[in-house]
Amino acid sequence: MTVTTAKETLGFQAEVKQLLHLMVHSLYGNKEIFLRELISNASDACDRLRFEHMAHGVPIEGDTGFQIRVSYDATARTVTIADNGIGLSRQEVIDHIGTIAKSGTREFFQRLTADAAKDAQLIGQFGVGFYSAFIVAERVTLVTRRAGTPADDGVRWESTGEGAYTVETVAKGTRGTDVTLHLRAGEDDLLSGQRLREIIRKYSDHIAFPILMKKEQWDSAKKAHVLTDADEQVNAASALWARPKSEITREQYEELYKHVGHDFEPPLAWAHAKAEGRQEFTQLFYIPRRAPFDLWDPDRRHHGLGRATAACLSPLRPGHH
Repeated sequence: MTVTTAKETLGFQAEVKQLLHLMVHSLYGNKEIFLRELISNASDACDRLRFEHMAHGVPIEGDTGFQIRVSYDATARTVTIADNGIGLSRQEVIDHIGTIAKSGTREFFQRLTADAAKDAQLIGQFGVGFYSAFIVAERVTLVTRRAGTPADDGVRWESTGEGAYTVETVAKGTRGTDVTLHLRAGEDDLLSGQRLREIIRKYSDHIAFPILMKKEQWDSAKKAHVLTDADEQVNAASALWARPKSEITREQYEELYKHVGHDFEPPLAWAHAKAEGRQEFTQLFYIPRRAPFDLWDPDRRHHGLGRATAACLSPLRPGHH
């Protein structure tokens, strides 16, 4: 089998080109969602590797502790979300980023261009969260390597979201995916550790894996906060359903549902109960507000970057009870 290593420039599927244009211009008012979506994708990738390791023996080389890292570079004007999950092969990058599901695409476009569609709910409903990165980024660079493959089988994907992207094989020493956003002019507020922490705690506090950032300390000479070499965990990373119900707010219940259900609308209802006896278990059961648009599609699958790689995983993932 011939392995392609040269740099290729490929065109997005027609629906993706239209989607990127509409998302940037119609959803700008909800720009915070980009970080939530990329962190959720990273969490899915970690879950997928854990599942594949247990079910199919996919090796977990190197670091066995799953984590997500968020960082920023004020000089380069970049924000990076990195994970040590399952990663993607070259063909998976092309398949999952250059293409979106055609089922329901027309409905998505119709609703996105309507006045009532200027909110983030449509992104989760139609599974196109990865592309929300272009709301704040003029260019997105992704470097990934699938777990169990050689270091030389890394893949670099890059695009300005204007109709084409490049993909090439590169060396990557560790498994997983790094997504770097080269910010648009006027997005300097995202080049702040405090601002990024606020967004993470607002949308991703329940993520089961540690979300790490570099600690910052005040430099009196520079009169600014500077990064240190020490890590700190930003999110609580505790199982929501294991906490006493009296300690859980409505917003926390809804944020967990949006993460596991890949939905931007809050659930219609939920039930949280604990059973004790011969068998003990805790139940957190959600009822969606509306049925998925492709519920009856026989080829239905999760879409988007991390969502595609996490297809068929149960909302209560391996290791959860």
